[in-house]
Amino acid sequence: MEALIAIVVLLCVLLVAVGAYAVVKVVGAAKRGVDRTITQARRTVEDTTLKAKSYTQIGPAAELAQLRLKLRTSMRATQDALQAGVGEDESLKESLALFGRLSTHGHELDHELKRLESEPDRSKLVAVLPEMRERTDQIVNSADSLRWAARDRAHRFAHDDLDSLSLQIDMEAGALRHWTTEPSPGASSATPQGPTATPDPVRPAGQERSAGQERSRPSIAPSTPPPPYTWEKKPRPESTT
Repeated sequence: MEALIAIVVLLCVLLVAVGAYAVVKVVGAAKRGVDRTITQARRTVEDTTLKAKSYTQIGPAAELAQLRLKLRTSMRATQDALQAGVGEDESLKESLALFGRLSTHGHELDHELKRLESEPDRSKLVAVLPEMRERTDQIVNSADSLRWAARDRAHRFAHDDLDSLSLQIDMEAGALRHWTTEPSPGASSATPQGPTATPDPVRPAGQERSAGQERSRPSIAPSTPPPPYTWEKKPRPESTT
């Protein structure tokens, strides 16, 4: 009896533990989903604000907004391309690691550009813009190089696979049409020639006459007219007067 109670208590504890683990996993997944949604919404709002600033403002402020927008767009596109291709191509893991290091510099530059947006001294802002522009171009060029290299690699693999598939299909189509390539069974044998006339041996006169009579006979009896079909009209008898 005590063993049965212990087993029941143990099962209850296991059920509670499994339930608590499931609840934690569900809550964690929901939290990650909410965080992801909030991050995407914040990113969309910030990108929209940068576009508005680049169109409505002039001078260094507009250029700062353009640099930030250019940097964020390139980095996001490269990250999406690498993460989408790493599942099919294991060699992109190294490229993704390099992009992680590049992202560190990109985030630092984005924070610096964001701080410069609130810089009241216009002369200092104008002085640091060339450096910010050069760093932005360097990071963007590196990100674009990784992204296009990954895309070219994927396109090359797809092209090679398509060429191999086309070759296999051509071979299969040729195998299915084997009668167009293999010679016919009688092609190798010599063509039959017509019968050659052989001289008849000397026969007596009576035999020659009988042979001539046999040759004068028709080899095939004259064919009889076919019987009329039921749908043909019968000839009408001539009227006798």
